[in-house]
Amino acid sequence: MYLSKMRRICIRCRGYIRKRAMELQIEDEKEQRGIQSIEVGGQILVVLADSGGPMTLKQLAVQAKMTPAKAHPYLVSFGKIGLVAQDPVSGRYGLGALALRMGLAGLRQLNPVRLAMAAAVELEQKIHHTVALSVWGNAGPTVIHLEESSHPIHMNLRPGTVMSLTTATGKIFGAYMPARKMERFVEESMHPHAIPHVIGALRNWKDMQRDLQEVREHGLARAIGQPIAGVSAFAAPVFDHNGHLSIVLTIVGPTGGFDPDWTCANAQALRDCANRISTQMGFATVDS
Repeated sequence: MYLSKMRRICIRCRGYIRKRAMELQIEDEKEQRGIQSIEVGGQILVVLADSGGPMTLKQLAVQAKMTPAKAHPYLVSFGKIGLVAQDPVSGRYGLGALALRMGLAGLRQLNPVRLAMAAAVELEQKIHHTVALSVWGNAGPTVIHLEESSHPIHMNLRPGTVMSLTTATGKIFGAYMPARKMERFVEESMHPHAIPHVIGALRNWKDMQRDLQEVREHGLARAIGQPIAGVSAFAAPVFDHNGHLSIVLTIVGPTGGFDPDWTCANAQALRDCANRISTQMGFATVDS
């Protein structure tokens, strides 16, 4: 009799637990549920943001994958709050004053280094190669952060290290920063003791042009076993909303275990990572 009573209690407990679990699941789903009409209307704003110019109602509807009749009420509401503006002459739609204010506010809140550091952690975990972040400093391309992998590299790389323009990191700066500034920097760096501690060899500006053109063609820079023996690298640019070079991401590894192909998985992962950060910075990237 005692066992029968305990069995009934256990059954009731299991029933309560199961019921409560279902209630919690439903509550969680309710918390996660958004407003579908906002999500649908948001597609119109995405299309306008990506268009590069004003659009007709028909163009907007096609790009947003909805009928003009469905798109129009959203445009009216967005227009009332300033997210969308309609040209009184052409009737075309573009982003409104509030959308521009929101965009500028978002850009002011961005920290490119913080974004890149978070991305570097994910990239290192994915490709298992050391990831370096570099910016342009007083002495040239300067490492500011490292995500080190378990694969040892035989070079003295640390925050504060200055790279020459012949390294993968340096080539990105040489390819995407203003040419006159880079030419002047190269001329000054060729002076004896101009940069006492720099990784990589020095070359004159004219001799570097073929390598820099290769960088622009691939959107990446590559260094295979040189100028640092036994060490290879790919580097990629991160651009800000004005299209200016902001940060350089570099993956570094021992040449023996480093795939040098421009289209290899690691090169593509680096390119995708840099493009994502550039997009977060407001730069309109082009799919590779």
